[in-house]
Amino acid sequence: MSDPVWYRSLYWRIAFGFVAMLAVLLLVQGLVFLWLTDQFFGAPRTPTQLAAQIAEDLSAELQQHPDVDLEKFVPRHFSRIYQPFLVVMQDGRQASNRPDALPPDMGRVVTWHLRFESGTNRAPGDFPRPHPDGPPPDRPEFDRKPPFGPGPDRGNAMPPPPAGFGRRGGPRYPVEYAAIKVNDQQLGVVAVPANPPPVSVALRVIGPTLTWFGLGLLGIGATFTALLVFRPAHKRLSTLEHAARALGEGRTDVRASETGGDEVTALSRTFNRMAIDLDTRAKQLAEADRVRRQLLADVSHELMTPLSAIRGYVETLGMPNVPLDQPTRHRYLDIVEQETHKLEAIIGDLLDLARLEGGGDTLKVEAVAVGDLFRRVADRHQPVLRERNITLAQHIADATPRLRGDAARLEQALQNVAANAIRHTPSGGRIMLDAARDRDMVCIRVRDTGPGIPPEHLPRVFDRFYKVDVSRAGTAVPSGSGLGLSIVRAIIERHGGSVLATNAPEGGASFDLRIPAA
Repeated sequence: MSDPVWYRSLYWRIAFGFVAMLAVLLLVQGLVFLWLTDQFFGAPRTPTQLAAQIAEDLSAELQQHPDVDLEKFVPRHFSRIYQPFLVVMQDGRQASNRPDALPPDMGRVVTWHLRFESGTNRAPGDFPRPHPDGPPPDRPEFDRKPPFGPGPDRGNAMPPPPAGFGRRGGPRYPVEYAAIKVNDQQLGVVAVPANPPPVSVALRVIGPTLTWFGLGLLGIGATFTALLVFRPAHKRLSTLEHAARALGEGRTDVRASETGGDEVTALSRTFNRMAIDLDTRAKQLAEADRVRRQLLADVSHELMTPLSAIRGYVETLGMPNVPLDQPTRHRYLDIVEQETHKLEAIIGDLLDLARLEGGGDTLKVEAVAVGDLFRRVADRHQPVLRERNITLAQHIADATPRLRGDAARLEQALQNVAANAIRHTPSGGRIMLDAARDRDMVCIRVRDTGPGIPPEHLPRVFDRFYKVDVSRAGTAVPSGSGLGLSIVRAIIERHGGSVLATNAPEGGASFDLRIPAA
């Protein structure tokens, strides 16, 4: 059995399915990442533009709904904005879209600026910004030290600035501001850090979405892979499992599906060959058992006939009250002797056939001349041939080699075929013995001018105890035991040859014995 084609192999299909699923997963994840990036980041905007846009949106919302809850509105309405920002109102309310992404102390810084700005005459949005190296020389308001706490001059004073604000070592992040105004009245500010947030913020924003998308795509890819790669193999494995279970229950006619062309198909083919072998052996065992039963019946029948005759005549001869004259007694004894010889012949043929078919008989292999076999056949059957006026013709082609085999066994086979031909050849008929070379074999053909063999009986003429005498016309000699042709086949096959029975075109039966040449 050849190996499966590589692209049909289950292992390659699993590998390709995994690679394809991984490629699709990465592609879709990349597209989702780009989509999320576009949703969160949108068109590139500067912190100043972003602050102005947010302040404009909040101004419009506060004008329509002055009592809006900024802590809920800002995270919900500006959730798609990736850049964190802080909204600080004059009344102290604060809101942010991403509070955890704001720089540290940004709330206090923006609150201080808002309150500081409310006491000066500055243009809207012109808020002071921390300087990385301390207060600028032209902004003395950074060094103002107003009184804190209640007093007769200021009442509730402005809270102190954050620690280190505006000085070396203080907060060093630039912030863009935009005023939130309603009816030209400033209600608060929007503060947007000029620097982008750290990468961890982006991971917190788009990480969960990408994770859920990835898990969903992984589940879908695994499902499609299972349906396209593993389901057909699982289905055929289930069929193979059911077939194996049925075979274990004794049903040798079951077969597994051989579709697919992968390793499962190769396994199914191996299983089917095993099932076919088991089915063939089961049928052979059943046929052997039938043949054994038939042989026992045939042997019993063949042995019972002479035994019954012997028993009948012996009982007759032993009866004291039955007077028998001397000629009658001798005739009965002759019949008993003939039946005894027939019984011995049947038993001898059975033993001979058993030895040949069982391989217990040792052949003495030598070079045997075909002419010697033909001469011994003619000498043995000469009285019968002369009595019935049957002509025995012999012809050996030129360059016919000797036979390789046991001379005695080959003579026995040829004698049996010749005796069968003489038995079924009418008086005045003709028997031909021909021999010729056929490659590395020698073909010996025995033909007669009898009625031939009916076609329906040709396949079984070499079976044990099989007789077709009732279908032959002109038979003048009683049938034999039915074992002669079986012994012929066993002898020829033991020599590595073959035997074939046919009907000659000109009439009569023809037996071809093919024997290896020496």
